[in-house]
Amino acid sequence: MNILLIEDNRDLALNMFDYFEAKGHDMDLAGDGITGLHLAASNQYDVLILDLMLPGIDGLTLCRRLREAGKHTPVLMLTARDSLDDKIAGLEAGADDYVVKPFALREVEARLRALVRRAQVREGSSLLQVGDLSFNPDTLKVMRGERTIELPPIPLKILELLMRQSPRVLSREELERGIWGDSPPDSDALRAHLHILRNAIDKQADKSLIRTLRGIGYQISDD
Repeated sequence: MNILLIEDNRDLALNMFDYFEAKGHDMDLAGDGITGLHLAASNQYDVLILDLMLPGIDGLTLCRRLREAGKHTPVLMLTARDSLDDKIAGLEAGADDYVVKPFALREVEARLRALVRRAQVREGSSLLQVGDLSFNPDTLKVMRGERTIELPPIPLKILELLMRQSPRVLSREELERGIWGDSPPDSDALRAHLHILRNAIDKQADKSLIRTLRGIGYQISDD
């Protein structure tokens, strides 16, 4: 694996560097958020290891900027905080997984391999699938079981964003940025488009896939 580690704790960074180099992985190091963002944006890595607390730019902001720039490199976030809010914040910012310090390096390596495998599967197939719901971004064809679903452009874009990140929860702000950039319309616009999407996807189905997590965001999941 080609890994970028963004960690300001020098002892921990050198320990991880030595471990992964000995395992045959290629590794770059950044000791602050600004350097890490530059390296992550300008190079191709299989996976990023990103500390939550960093000088310059914190890990949440760094991850969010990468996703907004269209970088989909898998991110494993390191955090010394074990609260649910911190974990949710990391995932909402675009992290794919997290580990809480202190951790075993063998576990970190296993998590990284899983993230890389998952990313390779996504790259190898353009079809998005959640339960019996499928969406082909190339043909814009949406199906729920044997039923073909027609959607207007904005609900279709919402569906793609949710399915690409499933089962991660996307905040309202993330969805609005993904659809309208930095100029979202009035506050009820997203709710209206989600209503259209829900009616089309879930109304005639035995099981609802689109969910609202109050105060957190939205997800599409078959769990």
